Amino acid sequence: MTKAEIMEKAKDLINAPSCYPPLKTLAENWLKAQGTAEEKALGAKLIAELEKDVQTAENTLRFFESESGQKIVGAEFAAQMTAHFKEIIAAGEKWCDCPACAAGKAILDNKEVIL
Repeated sequence: MTKAEIMEKAKDLINAPSCYPPLKTLAENWLKAQGTAEEKALGAKLIAELEKDVQTAENTLRFFESESGQKIVGAEFAAQMTAHFKEIIAAGEKWCDCPACAAGKAILDNKEVIL
């Protein structure tokens, strides 16, 4: 993946409804820092944060199955997501496929381009 493609994935991450604000801000700052002395340091911070934030499908399933997950997103949505994650896990998917995790995973899979 090229740097331009990684930058597009960062934009996908920023625009993902499932991206939480601090990660969004970090990705925005990394994009703004392109060609500056801060680029590499912010890239390293972005990678470190993505390594913590990109979730496995199993972890995401556990969240939606939990009482706290159901309280946060509502029982109906949690049930839909539980069924979805059981389906993708059964199909062999290891990673959460929400827009933020999908974009983040693509960046992580090509982190050498940033670092």
